[in-house]
Parts: sequence; structure tokens; C-alpha cells
Amino acid sequence: MSTRNPVAEENLAGLTRRYAEFEAEIATGGGQAAIQRQHARGRLTARERIERLIDPETPFFEIGLWAAWEMYASWGGAPSAGVVCGVGQIAGRRQMIIANDATVKAGAFFPATTKKVLRAQRIAFQNRLPLVYLVDSAGVFLPLQEDVFPDEDDFGRIFRNNAVISAAGIGQLAAIMGNCVAGGGYLPVLCDKLLMTDGSGLYLAGPALVKSAIGQAVSSEELGGAEMHAQVSGTIDYRDPTDEACLDRVRRLAAMIAPDPSTPAAPFARRAAVEPERPGSDIYDLVSANPRRDYEVRDVLACLVDAGSFDEYKPEYGQSLVCGTARLGGFPVGIVANQHHQVRPAEGPVQFGGVLYVDSAEKAARFVMNCNQDWLPIIFLQDVNGFMVGRDSERAGIIKAGAKLVSAISNSRVPKLTVLVGGSYGAGNYAMCGKAFDPRLIFAWPSARCAVMGGEQATSTLLEITIKSLERQGQEVDAAELGRLRDQVRGDYERQTDPRYAAARGWVDRIIAPARTRDELILALEIATRHAESEPYRLGVFQV
Repeated sequence: MSTRNPVAEENLAGLTRRYAEFEAEIATGGGQAAIQRQHARGRLTARERIERLIDPETPFFEIGLWAAWEMYASWGGAPSAGVVCGVGQIAGRRQMIIANDATVKAGAFFPATTKKVLRAQRIAFQNRLPLVYLVDSAGVFLPLQEDVFPDEDDFGRIFRNNAVISAAGIGQLAAIMGNCVAGGGYLPVLCDKLLMTDGSGLYLAGPALVKSAIGQAVSSEELGGAEMHAQVSGTIDYRDPTDEACLDRVRRLAAMIAPDPSTPAAPFARRAAVEPERPGSDIYDLVSANPRRDYEVRDVLACLVDAGSFDEYKPEYGQSLVCGTARLGGFPVGIVANQHHQVRPAEGPVQFGGVLYVDSAEKAARFVMNCNQDWLPIIFLQDVNGFMVGRDSERAGIIKAGAKLVSAISNSRVPKLTVLVGGSYGAGNYAMCGKAFDPRLIFAWPSARCAVMGGEQATSTLLEITIKSLERQGQEVDAAELGRLRDQVRGDYERQTDPRYAAARGWVDRIIAPARTRDELILALEIATRHAESEPYRLGVFQV
């Protein structure tokens, strides 16, 4: 595993191309041999099923492609966590699709698999997307069962969500197209409609476990085959001979539900889109992969928003944050973006780009409240090092100002979308709507970095802790050893700040090509404005 920092070595366009190569490799799942075994059983792979299911020439908006990246190495890895999730259009209706990838450990559930499925369910619930589950899984990955099985964010939560989603009137359809074993059997049975292909199996315990537990010898077909469930138990609603026939039926059933509305749900609105002032490809000239290089965030916005639509809010105040309203693909939105160069306020010293000060935090808090008042979805562009520290900042009330912004964002009723452009450090991550603050979707550029603090500060702190620990054990650290430890600590920390590391753990939904940010946000807005929360905008106590 390389510990080098690719961000410091490549330009943004080159880094983006390299990430695309990694993504193509991840998409092969368990590899060509596993794909051939799946085909030999007369079954399609998860991605082949999705391709056949969605409408031709329509995009598949994949969620969590990087899940489990470089995790579970001692078990051979689990590319994309062994499940493919995303929003696709089926018979003209947008739906969340969750498809087990049987080429990866027979579709078994790793901890990251559970987390990814739960995230997909949450996105579907928040945005009122019907769900389609393409089930082909051996159940819990037993060697890691303690991290999959019992907790409120573990395997059982998926079934709880099935019940809650159904009660909310959001449609769910499951198609069993392979194994569906043990507790995993509850997922399809808790859905509104259940399909099953011949040769598949649905049972709480497979033939081997039944033989071991009660001494009964029974075949897979007799125990839980499609014929038995169609004719005897009555568990399934539809039986199909092949994957292809089953997917065709799913499309016909999807076409029976109400079509998607042509306009966003009230009070959201949209009008005809206008092309931006600058093409998205200009981003590669504006923004460097090197975080030390400054850029003007307003130039980046010119690549994203509809031309002539941006009205900046308090442009001469709190200048380390740029706030304003605009249209993006015809959608009216609010934007909160970190500036990435020094600014000079009317009074006081120069302010650093990427740092939140009292004035910028208070400006953004007020702006977020205005967006909620006007029902404007909010887009956050993060390139933040954190809040300003020091005596003057503390006396000015930096903690109070930051708390106002955190409170305003936490209680927002409008959809929030977050893009990690560069740094996403410490409390700055929180104040700019990081994953903990419920963005409907969270994206990252390949240049993003996410951690409690920057690499240099962290390396010095961790190195000091390591040296003191060794000294307490009676070990002396010479200059050569100090250099080796510094390189090791820096390498480990840089690996953990990598956006792929974040995406592997579900902190980021999608790593995107910067040039496609506008397109990604438009699609995200189409999803996020399907439903408006009926609750009024409420705030808790503010420190003043």
C-alpha cells in the first residue's frame, strides 16, 4: 500500500484520471473468474442486472462505489463492500436500487456492506424514492459477525427500515436472484412485492445447517426453492425462470406506479437552466491538487451556477466565506463556500483563506436561516482548515459564533448538499455540513482531505506522543530512528486523510470528477427536491 501523497505530486486533472482507473477496477467486483462462475450458474452479475433493469441510455447515480476500499485485506478484500447501490430510472421512475454482488464472497454482508445499505435506505427515505432490492447474498460474513449482527446500526436495522419505509408509503420491491439465507430472508419478505427466480433459495437455515441442527436431510429446492415458495408456503408473489425474465417483470411492475412529477415538490421550484459562464473543465486550471496554492472560489462558482444568477450575500463582510443565492440547472439554491486566499476586512488584520472567523461564521448562520425561510436547498463547498484560534479570536467569541452556525445547519429543514473540494478539517467539517449534519448527499473531489487536523500539525503531535511512549519504555530515539518514525507517522496520517479512505468508510457518498460537479449537483437536486419536510424551521437557544 502506497503512503505517498498523490495530491502533492499530480495536477487535479491527472489525479481525477487516476481515480477513474481505480473505479473501473473496483467495478469488476470479485474479478473475472468470479464473474464467469456467476455466468456458469445462469445468472447475471449485479452490475449486469442493473444495466438491464434501468432505462436505456439513462445514468446510474451510484452511491458508495469506494465502500470498503483497502479494507478486510486479511479476508481477501470486499470491493465496493459486495453490494451495488444507486439511483436509477426504471420505466421512467427514479428508484433506489440495492443489488448484492455475488462475485464478492457470495454477496456476504461485511460491516461496510451493512453501513452502505443503511445509507442507501436513508437516502431513499429522505427523498421518497421507491426501492428495488436485487437479492443474491449468503448472509452475514461469519468471521466478522460481531461487527455486523446486533447493534442499532447493524444488520437488523435494515429489516427495521424495511418496515418503517413501507409504513411511510414508499414502495419496496425485492427480487431474489440467488441465495437469500438466514436473517437476510426477512428483507424481501418485508417488501411490498416479492419475486424469485428458479434455482434461487430462500430459507432461514440452509440444508447443511438443518441437517446439523435437527438431523433432517432435505434438498435446497425442497427446503426453500422458488417452486415451493410459489406453490406451498405462498411466500413469493411472482416466480420467473431466469434473471432476464425477472428483471423484465420488475420493469413492468415499476411502470404500474405513479410516474415521477415533472416539477419539484412544492415549495421547491425550477425553471429552464442557463449554461454557466465558464465550462466545468476550467476548474482544472483554477484549482490545484496542491492545497498550498490559492484560488478564487467565485471563479469556481462561475463554472457551476447558471450564468448571471449569483447574488452574493454580505460580500464585504466575513469574506473568508462566500455566501449567496443562485440558480443551478434552473434550481434556486443557497451557496456557502470557503474562500481560498487571504482577504482583508475593513477593520483588523488580514484573514486567511479556508479559516472560519467570527464574522464569517455569523454571516453564514444568518444566511442559512434565510435559506430555510425561503425554502432554498443549500450547497456547501468545503475547503476549510477550521476555526481561527488565539487570544483575540477567543475574546471575540469564536466558539459562540461557530455554535450559531452549527445550530442553524443542524436544524435546517431544506435539503443540504456538500462537496469536499479540498480540506475538511476538524470543527470546520462540522460547521460546513459534514456527514454528521445530515447532508442529503456528500461528494468529494480527488483533491479532498478529511481529518481532525492537517497533516503537518498531526504528524508533529503524533510523533511527540510516540516518542514519549518509547521513552517511558526505556527506549532511546536517535536521529535516524526519529526520521523513520516521522516518515511512518506522516505516511499513515496522509493515507487516512485520503478521500478514498473516507469513502471506504461511508463518510463520502461519491468521489466525483471536478469538471462534472455541476451535473452531479443538478442530479442531486432533482433527487433532493422530490419531497419537502412539512415541519416549520425551528432553532434552539443561541448564544449571543
